Amino acid sequence: MNTWDARGFNLPRRRFVQGLALGGVAAGLGLWRGNALAQAAAAMGAPRELRGNHFELEIGELPVDFTGRRRVATTVNGQLPAPVLRWKQGDTVTLRVRNRLAVTSSIHWHGIVLPADMDGVPGLSFDGIPPGGEYVYRFTVSQAGTYWYHSHSRFQEQTGLYGPIVIEPREGERHAAQRDYTVLLSDWTDTDPERIYANLKKQSDYYNYGKRTVGSFLRDARRQGLGATWNERKMWNQMRMDPTDLVDVSGYTYTYLCNGTTPAGNWTGLFGAGEKVRLRFINGSSMSFFDVRIPGLKMTVVAADGQDIEPVTVDEFRIGLAETYDVIVEPSADRAWTIFAQSMDRSGYARGTLAPRAGLGAEVPALDPRPLLSMGDMMGDMGGMSGMDHAAMGHDMAGMDMSGMDMSGMDHGAMAGMDHGSMQHGGMDHGAMNHGAGAPLRTGVQVDMRVPTPRRNLDDPGVGLRDNGRRVLSYADLHAVNAPISPEVDRELTLRLTGNMERYLWSFDGKRYSDAGGPLRLKYGERVRITLVNDTMMTHPIHLHGMWSELESPDGEFQVRKHTVMVQPAQQVSYRVNADAIGRWAYHCHLLYHMEAGMFREVVVA
Repeated sequence: MNTWDARGFNLPRRRFVQGLALGGVAAGLGLWRGNALAQAAAAMGAPRELRGNHFELEIGELPVDFTGRRRVATTVNGQLPAPVLRWKQGDTVTLRVRNRLAVTSSIHWHGIVLPADMDGVPGLSFDGIPPGGEYVYRFTVSQAGTYWYHSHSRFQEQTGLYGPIVIEPREGERHAAQRDYTVLLSDWTDTDPERIYANLKKQSDYYNYGKRTVGSFLRDARRQGLGATWNERKMWNQMRMDPTDLVDVSGYTYTYLCNGTTPAGNWTGLFGAGEKVRLRFINGSSMSFFDVRIPGLKMTVVAADGQDIEPVTVDEFRIGLAETYDVIVEPSADRAWTIFAQSMDRSGYARGTLAPRAGLGAEVPALDPRPLLSMGDMMGDMGGMSGMDHAAMGHDMAGMDMSGMDMSGMDHGAMAGMDHGSMQHGGMDHGAMNHGAGAPLRTGVQVDMRVPTPRRNLDDPGVGLRDNGRRVLSYADLHAVNAPISPEVDRELTLRLTGNMERYLWSFDGKRYSDAGGPLRLKYGERVRITLVNDTMMTHPIHLHGMWSELESPDGEFQVRKHTVMVQPAQQVSYRVNADAIGRWAYHCHLLYHMEAGMFREVVVA
């Protein structure tokens, strides 16, 4: 079966999803896929590692071939992904980075607490590394765990500049394992990222090949009735929303990689009988969320974003962009096991294998059905109805009593099919949105929707994972081993995650970075509670540089320290920040094209 991909090329669907068996770049050699021996070797074991206190890194370009089309990737020391850097807690590391590109480059050490001038964000912490130039990063490593590094220069992360960091704790690992592998998941595209960005700006659903069709309408009508199906479609259309709008860039242009290897290439990690295996999962992708499981094996999650947590055993977990999870598995049988990481929109997958010897493979499960966003994903709590099965209700809202809902921010003209007689609007200003701290936020060019009653629960694993018959990790399961010094905060700050999907504009509080009018200012030494409210139908992974985000439960109890926090559609989350790092810091959505489109702020601690 052939299909037209988003770039206009007719490719066999199976090859396009899985990639070529020997696709990639030969480490340090820049060879095409014709060097079968080198490519087969690259599929075995972890990427090449660098250890010690002094590191020489060179940013350059090399040709790659993942899909049958030759392209040029951005690499470090001739590798994609970049080498694993192994540090020791307490050591001072020096990293000399040379830039062999024709444009300015950079490396950001994601999740690492360090001085601002070592953070690697051009325009904030330094000027960037010019073509032919170098920059020496030097800092003391005060933490342990699994992290990663990547470029913070335009779209170089998308073209391959990312790699793992493993920091050995002073006192040894809390959970011993006989094998230790990094599993870096990423998304590769043959399309120039500048073209992807331009396509999204012109048509935000350009890569959404999963839209509902006449056929899906007929199937739904047979399942839930013609009237309910018609009303549900009518309501989504009137609100100019699309329940299939899960991700901006899909598997129709992406090939998903595991440690730089295509699914057909089958990266393999070896284990011996009776051994415990530690898998350090890193989402180093630019735009993709992955749902990870190893069919037949339980996974015990022991660390999140590099920080030890109380162990929790699950069948599956969602890993957002820039997040890391450490899991322990114990393969009990002398057979191969598939590491399966399907994209959130089910348009493709990355995969690897755990095996007792080279050359083995295990069955790769079928992709789960493509999920749809619910009304709860758009409207939040809906007056306490967020847990209801809105699909079973047929989404017929006409007779629903919404008198208790704050509808002030909604475009009522777009909701003409609803029974407005049952809504009590009173004297509200429907053009303004009262969103707590800050000036009123209006819908319009910058903002196309506002969630009236955001939900605050952390026990929802997310769209596509709810009630799927597997034990799925949620943020409510994450409990840090060590509690913070104090739960008290000096002040609170509320920010809304906003956007206009059709125009592909993304922002905080309805203002893109270029229009923000100045940085967010924190006083050195103060503790601030930051509350994020997601006014969009997309999940946003929000990353604050330089400081930990101490995630809170809905009742204000400390949960876990994270460097990147996923905020689901129509969700509100809060975390405490100790402003203990002087300098200028980046604060942004880690969806790369969202960040470039404006969901970025500067935070100044002084």
